[in-house]
Amino acid sequence: MNILPFVIVGITTGSIYALAATGLVLTYKTTGIFNFAHGAVAAAAAYAFAELHVHAGLPWPLAAALCVLVLGSLAGVGLEVLARGLVGATPTAKLVATIGLLLGIEGLAVVVYGPAAKDFPQFLPTRTFRVGGVFVGADQLVVVAVALVAVAALVAVFRLTPIGRAMRGVVDSPDLLALTGASPVAVRRVAWMIGSAFAALSGLLIAPSIGLDPLLLTLLVVQAYGAAAIGRFSSLPLTYAGGLVVGVGAALATRFTETQPSLQGLPSSVPFLVLFAVLVLGGRRLRAVGGEVARRAVTVSRASARTRGAGLAAAAAAALVVPAVVGSRIPVYTTALAFVVVLASLGLLVRTSGQLSLCHAGFAAVGAAAFAHLAHDHGIPWLLALGIAGVVAIPVGAVVAIPAIRLSGLHLALATFGFGILLERLVYGRDVMFGLTGSLVAPRPSFATGDTAYYYVVLAAAAGCLGLMALVERSRLGRLLQALAGSPKALSTAGTSVNVTRLLVFCISAFFAALGGALIGPVTGSINGVTFPSFTSLVLVAVLVIAGRGLLRSAILAAAALILLPAYIDNATLQEALPALFGVSAMLAAVASAGGFDPLTARVSRWARTSAHRRRRSPVVARMRRVITP
Repeated sequence: MNILPFVIVGITTGSIYALAATGLVLTYKTTGIFNFAHGAVAAAAAYAFAELHVHAGLPWPLAAALCVLVLGSLAGVGLEVLARGLVGATPTAKLVATIGLLLGIEGLAVVVYGPAAKDFPQFLPTRTFRVGGVFVGADQLVVVAVALVAVAALVAVFRLTPIGRAMRGVVDSPDLLALTGASPVAVRRVAWMIGSAFAALSGLLIAPSIGLDPLLLTLLVVQAYGAAAIGRFSSLPLTYAGGLVVGVGAALATRFTETQPSLQGLPSSVPFLVLFAVLVLGGRRLRAVGGEVARRAVTVSRASARTRGAGLAAAAAAALVVPAVVGSRIPVYTTALAFVVVLASLGLLVRTSGQLSLCHAGFAAVGAAAFAHLAHDHGIPWLLALGIAGVVAIPVGAVVAIPAIRLSGLHLALATFGFGILLERLVYGRDVMFGLTGSLVAPRPSFATGDTAYYYVVLAAAAGCLGLMALVERSRLGRLLQALAGSPKALSTAGTSVNVTRLLVFCISAFFAALGGALIGPVTGSINGVTFPSFTSLVLVAVLVIAGRGLLRSAILAAAALILLPAYIDNATLQEALPALFGVSAMLAAVASAGGFDPLTARVSRWARTSAHRRRRSPVVARMRRVITP
């Protein structure tokens, strides 16, 4: 069995992963912000190259230089401005801001170019050479050489030059660096420009093999997270080596699984297996490197009991009369009610306990699949099947809680995101979930087969779930979760097990998310994995953040924006733009929560006061007053 061709392919793709991961680690080391939009920058560069080279007719070296040096630098400057607005923000807010930017760029690409993949020009030489009985392409040699030279040059700059020493110094003590005459802001800006240029270059190198697909381009560069994890998010040489390990591992997995149809999703999942394994097994070392503690992104609402009661009563009254006023759109409102449960369960993690989970769509998928199997395949009564579907998701939540026990902040978000992608690629297609056919029958209860009747069933179930979650939030466990968000060390000092608390909140959240997922399928009568892609977890977080404060109120508003709003928009382009709008809004909300707009507001206020003072002293204004006043 000749594995050399697969090793060569793995080294080529691994070099691209290493290139992207190195830029990612550089910006994280120097700014403390992990850029989830790193892959989106790569996608933007690939689209820009196609415009310049294919449509504008520029020679490919010039087009590539413009994309990497100019577009990459401009992206870096913009990211530095965003990072400056996030100074003092919680780790959760920083993650939400870059997630919002990712959704914004990816959504803009969908609006402009459409969701379908497009061909990307093969601009590198394609002739082949025979090496050791294996044909190696010139384009593969160029990719490996470019990545190796770029990373080696960056390591040399980082270790041997004044700007490199300044980058290391800005991490340890920006104030001390400023005393030497170097500007911390300028140093961070240079780091962002270099990191974004690396992202742009990786996008150009990987696009010929996968085409111009906005989502696929973004997520394929996200696979560099595995390489960054091997480098502990700090070592540039180890990160480069990690990229090669991930690339070769995925290529070899392709060789050994080509005769196993059930394992076809394994090769593309290798980077995320590496990411999840490194984060879980190396939790303490990574925590020492990152040193961030997750804290609540948005404060808990303090509205009075009377105000909350009036709001809930109004919402309940409106929900009861929905079938009489919405007509044929009632299935959309039923789906929105189910998503209220899913979003409220996510709120228990993000808002109450300060734990950011990026695999929540996976919990909903587990509940939907379990319910369909129980109610249709095994004939279990509807209500009992619904309850068991929620219980089935509890062990899944416990598995996800394993990294939550050892990690927090960034590393927890990455681990849960990797877990969600693994679940989608390795488990969705198995018989235990949606099977090879990809679709399951999800029946309605025998006493509610009509659209209106089922709406009221979902309304009752959603009201029960929201009531239970409200009790959890106001119970002793809820107070412990809020203490966990504020200070895990203080909670531990008080004699409460932080690990047990984290385990409980993930299990409870998974239970309710699974119930929400189970309620979605009967709306149309069938359910499949397309309803719960892993990327949806990012959208859920973004929409929840922009929905405001309050566990229940934010879930209701977020579901309305995510499900109901598109149903009332007839313009297809505007519908496609909604994820981008959600992403940009989440980014702005994160910056606002950190006070990032305060300097701009103060500047505008000073300008307004100065302008008013000048107007009062203006002789023109005085003369006009004398003319107007008799």
